[in-house]
Order: sequence, then structure tokens, then C-alpha cells
Amino acid sequence: MWTNRVLMPLFERDTEIYRDRDALREDYQPDELVGRDEELRTYQAALQPVINGEQPNNIFLYGKTGVGKTAATKYLLAHLREDASRYDDIDLTVVFLNCDGLTSSYQIATRLVNEFRSESNQISTTGYPLGSVYEMLWQELDECGGTITVVLDEIDHVNDDSILYQLPRARANGNLDNAKVGLIGISNDFSFRDDLSPKVKSSLCEQEIHFPAYNAKNLRAILEQRATVAFRDGVLADEVIPLCAAYGAKDAGDARQSIDLLMKAGDLARDEETDCVTEEHVKRGRRDLERGRIKEGINGLTEHGHLVLYSLLTLDLEGETPIRSRDVRPRYTRFAELANRDPLVPRRMRDHLSELAMLGIVSVTERNEGRRGGTYREYALDMDVELIVSAMRDTIDLVGVHETVEPFLNENSSSTLDDFVGN
Repeated sequence: MWTNRVLMPLFERDTEIYRDRDALREDYQPDELVGRDEELRTYQAALQPVINGEQPNNIFLYGKTGVGKTAATKYLLAHLREDASRYDDIDLTVVFLNCDGLTSSYQIATRLVNEFRSESNQISTTGYPLGSVYEMLWQELDECGGTITVVLDEIDHVNDDSILYQLPRARANGNLDNAKVGLIGISNDFSFRDDLSPKVKSSLCEQEIHFPAYNAKNLRAILEQRATVAFRDGVLADEVIPLCAAYGAKDAGDARQSIDLLMKAGDLARDEETDCVTEEHVKRGRRDLERGRIKEGINGLTEHGHLVLYSLLTLDLEGETPIRSRDVRPRYTRFAELANRDPLVPRRMRDHLSELAMLGIVSVTERNEGRRGGTYREYALDMDVELIVSAMRDTIDLVGVHETVEPFLNENSSSTLDDFVGN
């Protein structure tokens, strides 16, 4: 039999640390962007033809993860839509598509068709010739009409560049009569542009904007802006924001990592029911985040991605880094053979190095030795060795323990690579 028993509350609002924690989340859009004045001016100028009622530019943005490419795009396009609405002769449509999980032009074209169709008229993601999907896309774009800006974020996930040629040239090729389409491509991979065919480069990269890594000064300005909204007055110790900015500048100039670190420090302070976020909270938060980030990044790699990382790890411990991909290859080939796997061709191996760099596990340095030596990249480990080793135990067990990683393993590690000779 139920009684009218009054339950003591388990959850009560905690407002001592945060004023608005959501201001530190990834989907928060600040009223203005700081630390990107020059890039915003260039980007704004590239978008100006839309307001003039002209054919929009095709724009290519590139830079590492967390340097403001997507944030700048959303910020400027929000203003562009608002400003375009003041003109009767401008009908602007913006379609934003993240290509993470999409690997082909077919998948992107299908998704774009469905963006313009009702829920009851969607097409299947399989079963059509690519040419037929393009015909449906041209029909939907022309029926929409006006100016259409298509944003393809993380386009480096796409393995073929057909859509990157077809969209920018759709009007010139006679596929569109009513719609004026502009394409904005956003890539985290510096080498993605280099792998595009010449005809795609000339179309997609009509306007190029490079977003360099944030420095500590930029990151400090970003954190101060967020902290003003997110935290109660006086709860952040003086050294918290400078320390989060310094760590962010060291970790590839990634604003997202700096903001996540500030939020983690705040969460630790709140969990401890203290009234102040301190330097110690930042340091502990960084260890926790780095451990989780490395584990998540490494767990998401393919088997050959693990083999490439293990190769670079051992070369790094031998003092051989920074190192070119061609010098990583002998070690990678040997590890693949020990794992009973067929080594990938050099280009595919380099793709895995690029992925490791994009994840922030590996650093990349561009070298230019002039006309004789040419331009090339060198790679080095950019993460704590113990954390990487702990996340790679399955690969180490598969290949065998290289002598350089033995000190980082416990006494119960698998047998060593006694037969490992040379590379």
C-alpha cells in the first residue's frame, strides 16, 4: 500500500560555479568571433557577390581541426542570410552538409537531393546511376532557384571528386538555368587539396582561405569571451584562462580543446563543491581529457592505422623523428608482415599519417629544400607515449613488443620481438 511519504530530493540545482555552462558547448554560437579578424575579412569579401546578386564564388577553406573554419562559416552565413533578406531581388538558400560518414560523390548528391525534397519524396541512397542522381539534383536546384550556397564540411572524407567538379560548374555546363550555385568546401586535411585533379582545383578553389592554428593570445581572447557568459563572477582563478590557452596553443592551436579543458576544469570544481576553479583543476582536467581523446582516436583507427602509428611510435622512441613517410615505410612494412597483413601502397600509408595528424596524435612539419629538394612533410609523435602504448595493447600483442616500448609495459606484457632485426 502506498503512503504519502515525502521523498528527499536527490538532485538540486548547483549554480555556484556556472552561470550558463552551455556557452562552453560546441554548438554555442557567440555573437561575434574573436581571433580571426583577417580570415573573416577575406571570407566576407569572398561572399560579397551574393549580396550583389552575382554568381557566388566557390570557396575552399583548409586548416587543422578546431581553428574556426566551421564557426566562421556559420557566423558569416547567418549574417549573409539576414542581410540578404533586406533585398527583394535576392532569394538565398543555404544548405549545410557534414561529410563525416559520407565517402562518395553519390552519397553526397543523394543527400543533397533529399535536402530539397519532402519527407514523403526522399530517394534511396542506393540503386540509381550517378548520372540519374545528378539529373535529380539539377532539377531540385533549378526548382528552388535564386542563389544557393552549398557547404560541404569535412570534404576530405570523400574518396572521389566528381561532386566537387559537377557542382561548381553546373551552370557553366548548362545543367542549371534558374539557380546560381556556390560551393564552400571545408577540409581539415592540408594534403586534400593537393590530391584534387587540376580541373577540380580550378573550380572548387576559386577562392582559398587558410585558417592557421590559433596562438595563445587568440585562444585567451576566445576563452575570456566564453568565460564571461559561462561562469559566475570571480570563480576563475587568475591563472586558469592563461593556462588553458597555453595548453591549447601547444596542442595544435585547437580552440575546441581549450574550451573543453576550461569546461572540464569547471566540472571538476563543481563536483568537488568548491567555490573556485584553480590551476590544479586545469592540470587534472587536461590529463583526463588527453587520456580519453587518445583512446578514442586510436580506437577509431583501422588495423593499418594502428600499424602505421606503432611504426612511428618506435621510430620516435629511437630518436628518428621528425621523419619522412618514405622512411617510416620500411618499419611499417615489417610490422605488417609480422601481423600477417599485406602492406598498403605508399599513398595509402601516407593517408593514415595524415589521419593521425588530423587527430592531433602526430605533428606534421612542411619542409622546402628549394628546386632540388622540393617540398615534403616530416612526422613526429605529438602525444604522451604511455597513453599511446596503453591504447595500443592489442596491436602490440599482434605484432610483438618492440624493445623501445618495453619500459612502458607492465611485467605481464606479451613476448618481445626477439627476432626484430634492423627496420
